[in-house]
Amino acid sequence: MGNVDLDATFLALADPSRRAVVDVLKKQPRRAGEIAAVLELSPPALSRHLRVLRRSGLIQEQGLEQDARVRIYHLRKKPFDQLRGWLEEVESFWAGQLAAFSEHVERAKVRRKGSTKR
Repeated sequence: MGNVDLDATFLALADPSRRAVVDVLKKQPRRAGEIAAVLELSPPALSRHLRVLRRSGLIQEQGLEQDARVRIYHLRKKPFDQLRGWLEEVESFWAGQLAAFSEHVERAKVRRKGSTKR
């Protein structure tokens, strides 16, 4: 994942209202009006949040065959997979750091025990 994609993802998810939109869409795809009602957001406010989420690639809109005016919003899997991959890399780094620190502490304990027996 490029830094630009990751930056756009973090910027989009930095806002609590946009995270709330993601939470709503985790359950099922919805129309903008349904999202606005659930989150008690005005249509213009929701429209701004949906625009940011679309531009970041986190959500996608799809028209209905029966009515082209209706737009259904749903989450896109790829950006979340990329975010998860980055977080796993960070978690792996910190797990390694913690393991190295733990080994250091254990070696220091052994050295202290050895020096007190003399």
